[in-house]
Amino acid sequence: MRSQSEPAAAEPGAIARPPLVREFLLVAGLFLVYKFGRQLATGHTAEALHNAHRIWDLERTLHLPSEVDVQSALLHGDTLVHLANTYYAIVHFPATLAFLVWLYLKRPAHYVWARRVLALVTAAALVLPFTFPLAPPRMLAASGLIDTARVYGPSVYGPPSSDHLSNQFAAMPSLHFGWALMVAIGMIAATRSRWRWLWLLHPAITLLVIVGTANHYWVDAIIATAMLGSALALIRPQTSSGGTPTSLRSPHRTATTAVRGTRRLVAEEPALVEAGR
Repeated sequence: MRSQSEPAAAEPGAIARPPLVREFLLVAGLFLVYKFGRQLATGHTAEALHNAHRIWDLERTLHLPSEVDVQSALLHGDTLVHLANTYYAIVHFPATLAFLVWLYLKRPAHYVWARRVLALVTAAALVLPFTFPLAPPRMLAASGLIDTARVYGPSVYGPPSSDHLSNQFAAMPSLHFGWALMVAIGMIAATRSRWRWLWLLHPAITLLVIVGTANHYWVDAIIATAMLGSALALIRPQTSSGGTPTSLRSPHRTATTAVRGTRRLVAEEPALVEAGR
């Protein structure tokens, strides 16, 4: 029998928190790669506009909803479109950073998994601007869309010819959506509250914002989703013992395991009583 003063055993599936300085450098590097990596693929204006026409025609062929309808809904009032522009400008990075910080402090096993998935998706996304530069729909006259950020503000982009801080011809894939979807998936996996599914509102709102502000096509989000799905299939969360964290296991399987453990204890109890006589 374990005495009351004996230290409790470590929680099954626990994993040590990674060194803070190393993780700070890794995450900072991830954000810098995202911010500056795409600038290496600048200077493909004609090809990017040509590809924009191809994507627009493909979406019409596939009978995808028109981005014009989403933007029209935003333009019913200046306040709504201003909020959409603000969401696009300021929520993306802080939300992802807050997600990683919370996981690091509260769910180390999920943190390592999420950081690796985000790093893989971001690295893969840097390849497409080289192979398929794409102008956003706000630059495509045939779309009939306007640049809501330029007209209503706030805007994070300057004129493409003088904007040296970003590559505006790297619309595919939408890492705005890919990262937002990973935040939702990570929070759903790391928490057990019945309200955790509300985290899906973040990628849903992000999708409407990136399309309604004419910064991305539907296809940009579809490609980002496919890339994230591939990364999730390749990178599985692990505990220090190599297993899956308890919060990622099926609730049904966890309950079944608990019942089996209870039955085992009940079965062993008579034997223990007999041994004590």
